[in-house]
Amino acid sequence: MVALNQLILPEINIIQQRGYRLINSKYPPIALFDDVADEQDFEALYALQALTNPRLKKVAGDLDRLPAGDIPFGIPGCSYAVAPFTHINVQGSRFSDGSFGILYIADEMATALAEVTYHQERYWQLIEGLKYDRLVMRGLLFIFDAGPAYDAGGLPASDPIYHPDDYAAARALGQRLKTGGSAALRYRSVRHPGAVCWGLFTPRGVRSVQQSAHYELIWDGSCIAKIAKIVSTPYRPGERR
Repeated sequence: MVALNQLILPEINIIQQRGYRLINSKYPPIALFDDVADEQDFEALYALQALTNPRLKKVAGDLDRLPAGDIPFGIPGCSYAVAPFTHINVQGSRFSDGSFGILYIADEMATALAEVTYHQERYWQLIEGLKYDRLVMRGLLFIFDAGPAYDAGGLPASDPIYHPDDYAAARALGQRLKTGGSAALRYRSVRHPGAVCWGLFTPRGVRSVQQSAHYELIWDGSCIAKIAKIVSTPYRPGERR
């Protein structure tokens, strides 16, 4: 168990858990992480590419924020697991004040969509005069292990860590868990009642990441009015496109 003031969370082990995440489709995989099998190969390739690619640090992110031993080299989709820790949201999130990265994963794609819709709407509402916009998100399927991990799912929805907008209590918990070496936190989804999310403080337990589908979010000037799954049509030889 872990205690934060009067908050006590049970310790759990997460094994072969499936979960979903959405990212902006404009962000491609980072080949540097996906092209190597171990830490030594990565260091050699990074040093070689750094000689000819001045944009390498921008593409790979701030590697000083993530110990090389935490990178799950050799897994499918390694770069998707690593990106939240090398490209940190400095504005913070529910369980981070912006000084460290967290990999957020939802139990279902519907939960991931609810979380993204809420935050994307808040962002678009701050853009004066924006009458229309379109965002395409790439769906990802994660398989991951995590331990030691802690479970906040037993706390009531009224607990301060689940406040809709005030993240102070949640960030204090996240900092305590991060500092204490926790691998993950299981918690209630605030935007999709009844659902579950995980926040991973390290990517080392991720076993695979696979692309699942693309989703289109349409902003009508006041809200995200439509979410549609993009279905690709297979190409048939001789067919005009």
